[in-house]
Amino acid sequence: MSVYDKLKSLHIELPPVAIPAAAYVPFVQTGNLVFLSGHIAKKDGKVWAGQLGKDISTAEGQQAARAVAIDLMGTLHAAVGDLNKIKRIVKVMSLVNSTGDFTEQHLVTNGCSELLGQVFGPQAGAHARSAFGVAQIPMGACVEIELIAEIG
Repeated sequence: MSVYDKLKSLHIELPPVAIPAAAYVPFVQTGNLVFLSGHIAKKDGKVWAGQLGKDISTAEGQQAARAVAIDLMGTLHAAVGDLNKIKRIVKVMSLVNSTGDFTEQHLVTNGCSELLGQVFGPQAGAHARSAFGVAQIPMGACVEIELIAEIG
């Protein structure tokens, strides 16, 4: 099954690449690696603001991370032209806007990782990962995630 068939079966439509909000580009390709800039969580087209451990639950944070994964795939599609060219998702780095005593950043980030695994499969979707709790993210977003992928 192609990546696009999997997306369709999950009722996911890829968004267009978001316009950068500062002095950077959405992606850079070097050799067979594509580096995607951090994407912040959005809900209903607006910044998904909030802080885990204060006004956002872990489950809601997982949904925010899943939403970021969809945006990342939209940018990855724009970068490579065909998601079926992706040999592997290499690395995901997640920043979770959280209180000092919140310790479930890894569970929040699963919302992204699990969707990438579903879409790209257990081999190509398995990736190295880091999940950090941070004091704040631009525009008050609850989650920001960046990604590195290998083109086959």
